[in-house]
Amino acid sequence: MDTKALRQKILDLAIHGKLVPQDPNDEPASVLLERIKAEKERLIKEGKIKRSKKSAKTSDTPHYENVPFEVPESWVWTTIEEICSKIGSGSTPRGSNYSANGIPFFRSQNVYNDRLVYDDIKYISEEVHQKMKGTEVLANDLLLNITGGSLGRCAVVPADFNCGNVSQHVCIMRSVLVEPEYFHVLVLSSYFAKSMKITGSGREGLPKYNLEQMGFPLPPLTEQQRIVAEIEHWFALIDQIEQGKADLQTIIKQTKSKILDLAIHGKLVPQDPNDEPAIELLKRINPDFTPCDNGHYTFDVPNGWNWCKLNDLCSFLSRGKSPKYSEDDKTYPVFAQKCNLKEGGISLEQARFLDPSTINKWDSKYKLQTGDVLVNSTGTGTVGRTRLFDESYLGKYPFVVPDSHVAVVRTYEEINSEYVFAYMSSQLIQQYIEDNLAGSTNQKELYIGEFIFSISSYQ
Repeated sequence: MDTKALRQKILDLAIHGKLVPQDPNDEPASVLLERIKAEKERLIKEGKIKRSKKSAKTSDTPHYENVPFEVPESWVWTTIEEICSKIGSGSTPRGSNYSANGIPFFRSQNVYNDRLVYDDIKYISEEVHQKMKGTEVLANDLLLNITGGSLGRCAVVPADFNCGNVSQHVCIMRSVLVEPEYFHVLVLSSYFAKSMKITGSGREGLPKYNLEQMGFPLPPLTEQQRIVAEIEHWFALIDQIEQGKADLQTIIKQTKSKILDLAIHGKLVPQDPNDEPAIELLKRINPDFTPCDNGHYTFDVPNGWNWCKLNDLCSFLSRGKSPKYSEDDKTYPVFAQKCNLKEGGISLEQARFLDPSTINKWDSKYKLQTGDVLVNSTGTGTVGRTRLFDESYLGKYPFVVPDSHVAVVRTYEEINSEYVFAYMSSQLIQQYIEDNLAGSTNQKELYIGEFIFSISSYQ
């Protein structure tokens, strides 16, 4: 289940008036809008807010001839500007004049869709706060990131909030007589993202004018409250589903780890005394094989098993080479560390490509084959990551070769490559790899040829 898409669907149903039924006894949104206008007039007369240039020209309720979508009869289309007493970004104290404590100063990294995050929060003094009154945050404000990679992320300021300010990368939207959480729902919806042209890669800012003039589907106030309650109900259920999925993934991971651990210790299946001893298999593969002392390694193995070096099992064991890349030709992909996906599996979507003029410099043995075990051999956080290659991953490409940060483990035909993959993927061996890396902190390296391996004759 795609719970992210499910949340988005619920938000979209909400702002279209399709999440909860309408109640004919609700005060119509048109009346609510007049009350909002009256409240803003009161605030203007008291000098608490300024009249916008647009509202100074006309006091008419906005009329939409071409509405973005139809809403229920009890709703009304207006604009964000019409329902807000303030829309404006903050500023950064001159000289980044922060304090060790004092008034919280929120930046874009403190604003998330579900809450304000106080990690890495900055503070300003009371004196600086007073000089920046125009950027003051109040309870129930909606804070919206308007620049950078977190553009579009927003949070409602808690009702018990005391005092704070925001940077120029965060916009304060202060609604009048509108349920703050319903406003939040609108900003989280796909309608808002499309209207503001917010994309995953876009880093442009949101112009204030665009925010002000964006159409706002306004329900009756009591319906806003029902919408918020219904969303909270469904989102709580989705939270349970996501937690269940996370718990299940943990159990699956632990179970796989246990199975692999039993397998490499020779405890997953019973031994058959009629099986050929592993030492004989190794001698058949390589007559010059030198036996290892089974008593000097990490754990005990059953009789008939044998310790050896990974070199002894492989027809080809090597890192790839440093390629010359092409910026235009997309024919011959190069397998890099990022192709070994963190979440599992293999993908060539992020691969770079060989310069076609260098193809002849690559021996055919470097072309990856079904059964090749691929191991990331450098890099903090990625070294040791192991995947099993299959030629089906090639798709439309004729072949793929590894770069110098990926090691290819290609076993003899008599050796089961899936067992080698399972062995090297086990938690015990991954920990062994982590503990025996060479190199500096920022560039750990795995010298895979000397890797110690336990094996039976019939893997």
